[in-house]
Amino acid sequence: MIIAIDGPSAAGKGTLAARLAQAYGLRRLDTGKLYRAVALTLLASGREPGAEEAAEAAAKVDLAGMDDAALRTPEIGRVASIVAAFPAVRAALIDAQRSFASAGRAVIDGRDIGTVIWPQAEVKLFVSASQEARAMRRWLEHQARGEAISPQQVADDLAIRDARDAARDTAPLRPAFDAHLLDTSALGIEEVVEIARRLVDAAIPSPRG
Repeated sequence: MIIAIDGPSAAGKGTLAARLAQAYGLRRLDTGKLYRAVALTLLASGREPGAEEAAEAAAKVDLAGMDDAALRTPEIGRVASIVAAFPAVRAALIDAQRSFASAGRAVIDGRDIGTVIWPQAEVKLFVSASQEARAMRRWLEHQARGEAISPQQVADDLAIRDARDAARDTAPLRPAFDAHLLDTSALGIEEVVEIARRLVDAAIPSPRG
C-alpha cells in the first residue's frame, strides 16, 4: 500500500501523512525535506541557488539525515521553492523517491507524488486550504519556533511559492485526475484524519491486515 499525499505549503499534508503512517504502521517520506536539504546544502556552502549548483547539491542529499530543525527556517523554505523548479534537481531526486516507494507500505507527501513520482499509488489525496488559513498556520509555526516574521510576510511568501509551484514546466503542482480532494480550511486535524482514513479504508479492504 502506498498513500500519496500532495498539496501546497501549510495545507496540512505533512501532519496528515504522519498521522496516517502511525495509524496504519507505514513508513513515511516527506519529500519537501529533500528540496529543503538541497537548499540548506547550498546556503551552508555559500553558493547561489543556480540550476547547476542545486543539482550538484541534490546528488548529495541523504534520506537518513533529514531531521535537522534548520530545514524549517523561512530562508530555507524560500530557497527550496527556487531549487525545486529546476528540472535537473527534480531529476536528481526522483530515483530516491521512487526507490522509497518501490519498497511498499508507505505514506509519501509532496507536490508531485500522485502525478509523477508514484502515479500507481493505491490512495491519492490532494490536500488544500485557503491561502488565509495556510498563512495563519505557517505564521503560528514560525512563532512557536521563536522566528520573527510578520503574518503579511508569510502570506506573501506563500503566494510566491504557490505561483512558482503551479507554473513550473517540470512536475507542476496539480491534483492527480484520480485524487481525492480534501479542503482543510475549516477542519481540525482530527476531522481531516477521520475523512482520510475512511478513504483509505474504502480503497484498501483490509489496510491493517
